[in-house]
Amino acid sequence: MVKLGLFVRLEARPGKEADVEAFLRDGLAVVQQELATTTWYAIKLGPSTYGIFDTFPDEAGRQAHLTGRVAAALMGRADELFSQVPSIEKIDILAAK
Repeated sequence: MVKLGLFVRLEARPGKEADVEAFLRDGLAVVQQELATTTWYAIKLGPSTYGIFDTFPDEAGRQAHLTGRVAAALMGRADELFSQVPSIEKIDILAAK
């Protein structure tokens, strides 16, 4: 059962929207290798606003994801792709299906 999650809000730099979308799509292959990442969604919230929502069974899984390859790539390309620092929120899952 999932108990914890992350919500990451990303605001693309003007003209970088396609690059952000490609980055998020490419991240799926990496996240699929993370055993403790139960679900992972890359979402588009608006014309230049994107997000990542993912869930984990426990804090160890969430921390493994936060120190994993996708997180490192995200922060490594933040200045290039995003107009502001990605907002990473730790959340508790109250109910899930």
